[in-house]
Amino acid sequence: MIISSTPIIYGLIFLAVILIVEGIYLLAFGKSISLNNRVNRRLEMLEKGTRREEVLEMLRKEATQHMQVRSIPLYSILANKAQKANIAFSPKALIGVMALVCMVAFGGLSIATQAGMPVRVALSLLMGVGGVYFWISSKARKRTSLAEEQLPDAVELMVRSLRVGHPFSSAIQAVAREIPDPMGSEFGIIADEAAYGRNVAESLREMAERMDMQDLRFLAVAVSIQQTSGGNLAEVLEGLAKVIRSRFRLFRRVRAITAEPRWSGIFLSAFPVVVLIIIQIVSPDYYDTVKPTPAFMPMALLVFVLLGLNVLFMKIMTTIKV
Repeated sequence: MIISSTPIIYGLIFLAVILIVEGIYLLAFGKSISLNNRVNRRLEMLEKGTRREEVLEMLRKEATQHMQVRSIPLYSILANKAQKANIAFSPKALIGVMALVCMVAFGGLSIATQAGMPVRVALSLLMGVGGVYFWISSKARKRTSLAEEQLPDAVELMVRSLRVGHPFSSAIQAVAREIPDPMGSEFGIIADEAAYGRNVAESLREMAERMDMQDLRFLAVAVSIQQTSGGNLAEVLEGLAKVIRSRFRLFRRVRAITAEPRWSGIFLSAFPVVVLIIIQIVSPDYYDTVKPTPAFMPMALLVFVLLGLNVLFMKIMTTIKV
């Protein structure tokens, strides 16, 4: 039995690419970009002596910089997720990181494999761009999920502040002080903008669109209606907090109910690919007898197209929108 190490090497190089990106990110920004710290990033910068105007400018730049360069062809595939993940790298720096990891992947492929130059170039580009995209996607999922969990607590904190007589701007500042990231710094931006005269409802709408969260849109609409029509904002936000918690419980229940079909879909989608990799590792010459035939390449392409369609349809069938 002949065991090929090539697929293992490819996997290790891809893993190394992701670890390099994470290492560069932590080296550049340290633990300040970590989520759910006790003290959010905005407060950390203020405690270090950075002026409030500079902190606001820096946080606003990080929050909007990626969507401002969506016209760049290569970067457009990353911009939306980079914005949701609030990646502190500038667009130029992120493209530079992609170029760096592409070169690292090319060097690793050149040293560890005997693949031809076109294959190494294609794989290095795929690993570099794909690795950064995978890393950004994981950051975006983590940040969005954490923000959804923190939002009900933030709204309830605003309700308590309003009930004891504080104005709404003070309630926003209380959230900015007490809630960890990501919501702490996001509401800190709103508090600072309100201090400089910007309408709070407008800031909330912008944050809701930037983070693409439906519950935040509800909050922005509630505050906007209260500003124009009046009413007891504390009662409105209390009802909104209950709705958000109910929606969150419903999401969790749906995920629990659909866990079995989702994992079945993942298994059925991954099984053919895993079998193909095992065949290449255990018996690299398994397809040598059919490779010279004219039908081999068209049939191989057809198989990969069908696998891709299988993954797509399994994703559609196991995704339930609430």
